[in-house]
Amino acid sequence: MPFVTLPLGATEDRVIGTLDLEQALKGGQRVFKPGLLAAAHRGILYIDEVNLLPDHLVDVLLDAAAMGVNSVQREGLSVTHPARFTLIGTMNLEEGDLRPQLLDRFGLMVEVTAPRDKVLRSEVVRRRIAYEANPSAYAAAWMQQQQTLRHQLITAQQLLAEVTLDDALLDLISHLCCEFEVASLRADIVMHKAARALAALEGRLQVTPEDVRTAAELVLPHRRRRKPFEQPGLDQDQLDDLMQQVLQPPDEAESGAEDSEQKNDQNNSESEDQQQVFAIASAGNVRKITIDTVANRYASGKRSTAQDTPRGLVVRAVPDQNPSSLAVGATLRSAALRGSDDFQVTKNDLHQQVRAGKNANLILFVVDASGSMAAQRRMEAVKGAVLSLLTDAYQQRDEVAVISFRGESAQLLLSPTRSVDLAEQNLRELPTGGRTPLPHALSVALETLEKTAMPPLLVLLSDGKANVALHDGNDPWQESLRFAELLAERGVPALVLDTETGYLRLGKARQLAQALGAECLTLEELSAENLALTVRGCIK
Repeated sequence: MPFVTLPLGATEDRVIGTLDLEQALKGGQRVFKPGLLAAAHRGILYIDEVNLLPDHLVDVLLDAAAMGVNSVQREGLSVTHPARFTLIGTMNLEEGDLRPQLLDRFGLMVEVTAPRDKVLRSEVVRRRIAYEANPSAYAAAWMQQQQTLRHQLITAQQLLAEVTLDDALLDLISHLCCEFEVASLRADIVMHKAARALAALEGRLQVTPEDVRTAAELVLPHRRRRKPFEQPGLDQDQLDDLMQQVLQPPDEAESGAEDSEQKNDQNNSESEDQQQVFAIASAGNVRKITIDTVANRYASGKRSTAQDTPRGLVVRAVPDQNPSSLAVGATLRSAALRGSDDFQVTKNDLHQQVRAGKNANLILFVVDASGSMAAQRRMEAVKGAVLSLLTDAYQQRDEVAVISFRGESAQLLLSPTRSVDLAEQNLRELPTGGRTPLPHALSVALETLEKTAMPPLLVLLSDGKANVALHDGNDPWQESLRFAELLAERGVPALVLDTETGYLRLGKARQLAQALGAECLTLEELSAENLALTVRGCIK
């Protein structure tokens, strides 16, 4: 069985296949050169950090996985070949999630975490050191266990066709998928197959409810998540309750339901006694931001327009004697148009592929958490506004970072990351109180943006009432304006959300927005339905 690795930096031509340049130059014939999808046919296609795979390659995988074939229409070629493979991927959730369409293509999911047992951890280290010291001896020491496992798998493969699953358990599978709000029917099918495979692995011909439960723990966690910021994983208590509801007699099920209700009442009573920071208010629909600028720094995403990118769709070909990405068709056509009897490609025929794509951005949230935000529970509305913008950042595959300021200083709560879940968690736990060190917050923002290679967007949420200077003896407000002007000089697109409320307003946030060269909205305006905001800037 072939085992093919798809690197994150692979080009689309390398994945799906392209014109064989060598054959074309030798005889002027169009010959297809197969790619990685052809190599992985009837085997395994492995992707490390699959959630970082560029979107145009994800589209290719989705097409091939859905149809079981790879269709290539380019460079004068029209080729279709089988491409059925098992997809295996690894990823770090902190770097962002997968697109739902691709996530659903993975039948099973296993969460890998470091063991918490010190005895187990030391044994892992002991074996790792032994392997590094002598890999051959280590493999030989475990050969008998490997052979036993091989024999068990071969036996299970032979037995699988005879394993049966009762209709009652099929109803249980559908019930679990419905209760966990799984949209795709692929979950039901995969759980059915996984439960039968588990039974075969243990040498049984009949699937048990425990097989279904084990399969559910592998099939449902990555499919039940329906929107950003919901915690991944499977509620084990809910899974147990659902299993009991279906498998227990009616009298026992009713008794179990009463116990569960009493437990919920007890938990609710305990939670009411806990002290909490301001909650996140509902912000309604997602607030979309479009950055009206063409960036000269590239990071794969969906928000800003990017030209001459190393990845993305090919939009045209231009003459270039030293191309970094050869446009094969245009090059060969140029050679053919010269009409020479001796077909030959010269340096003057070479063409460069020009690609266009969409950029991701670093969305830097600077959040005022001073005591004034507690008045009229404004912090709830601020958190709701940030949550709405975070949802947009999640959908556009942006990186996010969070700076909060309160008391005497500002703090970078979250360094730039693609995990908007971490940003939401930090936001939810953010306390409120103290003075307003706005100059320090803008200074930290400037330092953070200078370290990033991604096109930025600064989102400041404050009433602008600075009262703590960065340097003793200075005017806090004048310091704030100066840092705002420095950010504007660097061409940083910005958005100011004015959190000031009441009839009498000082308008400090709007003055700060003018210094930043930024758009300025009130929280009421941001809460308007179907708001699509265009932020103009000049990213340098």
